[in-house]
Amino acid sequence: MKGIKKLTNILQEFSIPLIAGVLLGLLAANLNPKWYKEIVHFPIFGSNAALFHHRVDFHFLINDVFMVLFFGVATKEITESALPGGALNPIRKAINPLLGTLGGVIGPIGVYFTLTYAFYGGTPLFGVVAKGWGIPTATDIALAWLIARMVFGKGHPAINFLLLLAVADDAIGLVIIAVFYPNPSHPVTPIWLLLTAGGMGVAFALRTMKVSTWLPYIVLGGLLSWLGLLKASLHPALALVFIVPFLPGPKQDVGLFEEESPYEPESEGKNAPTNDHETHSPLENFEHSIKLPVDLGLFFFAFANAGVAFSAINTVTWIILASLLIGKTVGVFLFSTIGVALGFPLPTGMKRRHLIVAGMVAGLGLTVALFVAGEAFPLKNDLTASFQGPAKMGAVLSILAAVFAAIFGKMLRVKDGGKDA
Repeated sequence: MKGIKKLTNILQEFSIPLIAGVLLGLLAANLNPKWYKEIVHFPIFGSNAALFHHRVDFHFLINDVFMVLFFGVATKEITESALPGGALNPIRKAINPLLGTLGGVIGPIGVYFTLTYAFYGGTPLFGVVAKGWGIPTATDIALAWLIARMVFGKGHPAINFLLLLAVADDAIGLVIIAVFYPNPSHPVTPIWLLLTAGGMGVAFALRTMKVSTWLPYIVLGGLLSWLGLLKASLHPALALVFIVPFLPGPKQDVGLFEEESPYEPESEGKNAPTNDHETHSPLENFEHSIKLPVDLGLFFFAFANAGVAFSAINTVTWIILASLLIGKTVGVFLFSTIGVALGFPLPTGMKRRHLIVAGMVAGLGLTVALFVAGEAFPLKNDLTASFQGPAKMGAVLSILAAVFAAIFGKMLRVKDGGKDA
């Protein structure tokens, strides 16, 4: 058992399932595109299986069902960060990282629209390509943490700066997906959101009754929320975003600015595999129970979404990659620097050279960027389908941010334990 535990810890810590899924998806899509497509859209419950006019195949189960749990975990992090002691409470200590987050969203959008206009301005394709502006706004939490640990060294304040930035990025990303990327094949039907509101009501009632286990909140409230979003033609993967905040949580959060990362397996933070999780709140136990399945399941998400033929690389690929690598770095650095000038300092021990490299790490957009690419350029629309592959390849190639961060991190000597050298 200890050996299995150690193996799963390694798999989670280094995001191995996600990376393996990306590599296998790329390999399959380039060696045998037809075989890959058949697997991704395999009708597990039969070719006629459908749910409210949505074909129930492998891709649907991954992107519309499994990803509910992924975004649920992201929402849990946002919820806890707002508690006393968390990174968003009091708001003043989070102002600079949040300004960096804002820059990390506005910067990529600015670069994306600038390059899209430069290459497609005045052509009929400009409006189509412009729809991909939301793709480079995200930062992959797991990979950003992993690369930051390697570049800055364990315990560096830049790691927690990046974690807060990535969590806030996810919050913005959830809003972008919900508001700007509804299903084009099915017009939005807001009346069905009453079901989602009903799910929130159920979760609120459970909290009022002091239900101390997370399962009823997720199953009862989550199912109603999911059905409401699906029928309303909004993305059902966001179902738990409306439910998780109702789960009773701890009275305070250890915060993202603790020396040890909350993802550190050896630490005694909120995600550590300790034996007293049974005594934790429903909010904490929710993540503790599903974190391993989610981390392992990202293999299937990556396989189903990252499989792009290298021949699909085109101008859109480079626009997205440049938006992530340049837009994130410049945006994070510029807005955080403005924050310092306004009297909101960087975390203790973090200097501008650390900020530059942190901005580079933030350019890792893999998971959410892949997800948004599928929504921005849906295959069901002939006009947008040709751009989905190139867009996803741009998201995949954002892994290059790790290389640049490592090179500049070495040059700027950022691995100093948080002390200014």
